[in-house]
Amino acid sequence: MKKIFLTITTVALFLGTAMRLQAQEDFYDIHHVAEIRIYFSVSNWDHVLDSLIQAGEGDGRLLADISVDGHYISGVGVRYKGFSSWDEDQKKSPFNINLDYTINNQNHQGYKHIKLSNVIHDPSFVREAISYEVAGKYMPASRANFANVYVNDTLLGLYTNVESVDELFVKKYFGSKNNAFFKGSPANLQYPFGQNANLAYTHGTDTAGYMPFYKLESDHGWSELLNLIYILNNDTAHLPEVLNIDRTLWMHAFNYALVNLDSYIGYSQNYYLYKDENGRFNPILWDLNMSFGSFRHSDGSALNLTIAKAAQQNPLQHLYSTTFSPRPLTKNLFSNTRYRKMYLAHIRTIINENFRNGDYYTKALEAQNVIDNYVLNDTNKFYSYADFITNLDDDTGPISDQYPGIRSLMEARIAYLDTFPGIQGAPQISSVNNEPLRPQQGENTVIRASIRNASCAFLFYRSSSNSIFISTPMLDDGLHNDSLAGDSIYGASVAVNGKTLQYYIWAENDSAGIFSPERAEYEFYTIHPALNAGDIVINELTNNWVEIYNNTQEEQPLSGMYLGNLSGGPLKWAFPDTAISAGGYIMVKTAGSRETGAILSDIEIPAHSGQLTLGYEAGINIDTVMFDDAVNGKSIGRWPNGYGDFVFMTPTFAKHNLYGTTENTQLLVYPNPAVDKINVECEIESATLTIKVFTADGQVASDVQYSHSAGMIRAVSKEVDLSGMQSGVYAVQVICDDKILTRTFVIL
Repeated sequence: MKKIFLTITTVALFLGTAMRLQAQEDFYDIHHVAEIRIYFSVSNWDHVLDSLIQAGEGDGRLLADISVDGHYISGVGVRYKGFSSWDEDQKKSPFNINLDYTINNQNHQGYKHIKLSNVIHDPSFVREAISYEVAGKYMPASRANFANVYVNDTLLGLYTNVESVDELFVKKYFGSKNNAFFKGSPANLQYPFGQNANLAYTHGTDTAGYMPFYKLESDHGWSELLNLIYILNNDTAHLPEVLNIDRTLWMHAFNYALVNLDSYIGYSQNYYLYKDENGRFNPILWDLNMSFGSFRHSDGSALNLTIAKAAQQNPLQHLYSTTFSPRPLTKNLFSNTRYRKMYLAHIRTIINENFRNGDYYTKALEAQNVIDNYVLNDTNKFYSYADFITNLDDDTGPISDQYPGIRSLMEARIAYLDTFPGIQGAPQISSVNNEPLRPQQGENTVIRASIRNASCAFLFYRSSSNSIFISTPMLDDGLHNDSLAGDSIYGASVAVNGKTLQYYIWAENDSAGIFSPERAEYEFYTIHPALNAGDIVINELTNNWVEIYNNTQEEQPLSGMYLGNLSGGPLKWAFPDTAISAGGYIMVKTAGSRETGAILSDIEIPAHSGQLTLGYEAGINIDTVMFDDAVNGKSIGRWPNGYGDFVFMTPTFAKHNLYGTTENTQLLVYPNPAVDKINVECEIESATLTIKVFTADGQVASDVQYSHSAGMIRAVSKEVDLSGMQSGVYAVQVICDDKILTRTFVIL
């Protein structure tokens, strides 16, 4: 992508505050107002930024230094952003800040971009932050809060601070970042009746015809986007292979529930598409600053909708109306009866979980309380402080261009949707369970649920967190692991083929449908099969702590598992109700240890040889380690990490194990020079070894034989007493089977 550098020298930041230390708060915590100070070295920075956006140089940036909550970052790239929110005559324009513009991978709390919206279309100031908080319950969505923004130490005002949808975002939610990635962002917005980024097959096989409507965010992908567009419009039977259907239905449900018309359902813009590792494009919401009816243009009308009409937007309008330009991402999905019921079920869930119960209003009030003084002191805000107070409940602004009161709009929206066919009358799902509760890997498990008022039900399941859910019918005929025929107990049996089984249930009748859990498939039920040896291991230990490592690619619960030792037996200490992340570590500190960052236990690790076990209450051990005498400043751990033999090593608390200290070094003698003792560390191949110490003239000064039990770690360390020996040069000899190893050392 093209970058434009303006050659300027960034100003030095005030040294008096450069070393200021602050507690690092979560950058996007909705209760936190970030302080962002931007420093340009040119006085006409506003004119330069205006010029860049007027010239259409979307990636052109002005170099600057910034301070984020007292943390200083140099060499960032700054530009204005937005379409309707930017104007060269306003003092408070929205910012896009690239933190790694000149310094590769430079970031703040792991974020490389800062997106600041100027709240131009929201007297309440909370539309965007609350909208993203709602969306995050049902799909991958940005987080958002607020930032007080200064330029060259002059306050511009309070902004909304929104997490960027970039490569870090998709890596977090999809586990990859190099796949096809687009933004639905027309270069020139056409309205009304404009094509924009509507995913219609309007230019045949010529990818160049689609380029003005979508912004490529990856290095490749035009042919993949065209393939999606073709299948969406011409081959919907294969659509689940190239599009995450459920994620798309959630996006539409969110936009219609919150009357977010500045989106795909309005002028077909303000969304991203990312292709996951399963080959499916996933839509991602963006630009929610005009949600809750702040934007009231629809593609079927050149006129501004009234607030009353916005509250009664038909969630199936694209299915039946001919006044809109093509909207295949809604119409072609809603034409499928089951997809349509799933979509309406998602709307019902959003309304019930956020609006009918007043949760959104409580959170909006909390957010307004956090920002109250900042809004009061914002002299560049676009509305009055009185509007800020009023707009959460009531309409504000001139009659010709009012902004809906969020509460009054949503109360009218709830009343309308309550009468909409497909919202009410859904089946009821309860008593979801499985048997056996903790099946063995490879064993079948039966899943049952009480489902009433349903004509059919389906179980959707998968055997890994990164795979696609597949479905199988759940039946109530007395023949499919349910109960009695017609008793409303539905059942299905599936094989547990991996380290997890994730599932949800869908039930429907002629009127409506319902999921269980209702946030499916973003949330689901999980069955954790019994672990096999090697799935979770004792990975490293010292006298003060034990490191447990998860070798699987799934989060695993530790409740029901125990650490044991020789003195206390296999059930010595029970793990609390916690879980260990995929490929992650859990640290357990031993009795009497002052170690921080670990779970306190009463397990003991003796200074001399011992045994530690990891297993279940039923007496099933999944890992056992027998260890030799402890060594000061060292741990024993697996090398390679997670599955190798135990060796002595430099301790790596909750981290990937380093090479063992005897790895590729058959004999290690330390300290050298010595005073009154040495440690002799060596690899062993038999149950016995002999350690001899010789003087410079060949006399035996010490001769000790050691025995070991089977299962001992691969390396052992022995302390040799040198007391009574005079200073000089000595040799230590280790004899193990027919192998003889010798090192010299000095006694001071």
